[in-house]
Amino acid sequence: MAPGSVQVGMNAADEVATLLRRQAGVVSRAQALASGLSPDVVDRRVATRAWVPQQPRVYRDRTHPANATARVWAAVLWAGEDAVLSGAAAAWWHGLAPAPADADPVTVTVPRRRSPRPRPGIAVRRRDLPPRDRDRVRGLAVTGPALSALEAGVEKGGAFLDAALRAGADLEAVTQAYARNLGSHGSAGAHTLLVGAARRSGLAARHRLVRALRAARVGGWRTDHPALGIVVELAFPQARIAIEVRDPTRGLDDGRQARQAWRHAVLARAGWRVLCYSADDPPAAVLAAIAASARRAS
Repeated sequence: MAPGSVQVGMNAADEVATLLRRQAGVVSRAQALASGLSPDVVDRRVATRAWVPQQPRVYRDRTHPANATARVWAAVLWAGEDAVLSGAAAAWWHGLAPAPADADPVTVTVPRRRSPRPRPGIAVRRRDLPPRDRDRVRGLAVTGPALSALEAGVEKGGAFLDAALRAGADLEAVTQAYARNLGSHGSAGAHTLLVGAARRSGLAARHRLVRALRAARVGGWRTDHPALGIVVELAFPQARIAIEVRDPTRGLDDGRQARQAWRHAVLARAGWRVLCYSADDPPAAVLAAIAASARRAS
C-alpha cells in the first residue's frame, strides 16, 4: 500500500499509526489529512508535542528516535510530489555507504517543474530523472544504486565512490548511469571520478589475478610485457595471449576507445589472442579462461 493511501477497514488513527511504523515515525500533514485525521487533531498532536516538527508540515512522533532514517524520511516528505532521495544519503539507503552525519545535508531530487528552496539540512536538485535511475527501497523513493554511488562520489570524493564499489555497486552500471545523466550538475567531476575508479579497480583486479596465478603455480606469464611497440598488462608470450581488464569507462572517450581498438588489431595481426575480463570476474574463472585459450593456441 502506498504511503498516504487508506486501507479498507482501517480508521484514521490506525492508518496514521501504520504510516509512522513504515516511515521511521515520520508523517507529513498531507498524509495525516489524507488518512482521515482532522486538521484540529493534527494541530493538537503538534501543540502537545506528541508530534515534533521536523520540517515544515512534516512531523516525527516523539515515541520514535530522531535518527538518520527519520531525517531522510522527513526530507523526502517535505520535498513533496515525485521527490527522491539522492547523493550520499541515497548510497547509504542502498547499503553502499555509511549513515550521513548530523552535519551532512540530505540531498533530494525533484522534477524540473518544481522549485522548492533548499532548507537547513536539505540540499535540493532539480532535474527529470530517467525511469531507470528511480527506485523504491523500503518504501522510500530513491535514486537507483548506480546513480546513488556516482553522486555520492561527486559529493564526497573518489574514496567514497571506491568504497561504494567495494560495497557492491557495479562500475559498469555506474558508468551507464553517468551516460544517462550527461549534462547534469557535477557531470564533469563525475567523469574524472569514473575514470580514476576504473583505473584503480583494474589495478586491483590485476593484482588479484597475479596472486591467483602464483597460488596456482602457473608459469610463463609476464606483467607489463613489451610486444610490437605495445605494453601488454599481463601476457603469456609463448602462447601469445594478452590479458586485459575490461574498462567500462572506455566508451566515454572516443580517443581511448580508438587506441584500444588499434592495440587489439596490432596484436591480432601478429597472432596474439586478447582475453578481456571484468574486474568483478572471480580469479578462478579468469584462470579457467586462460587455460582454455592456451589449449586453443597450442
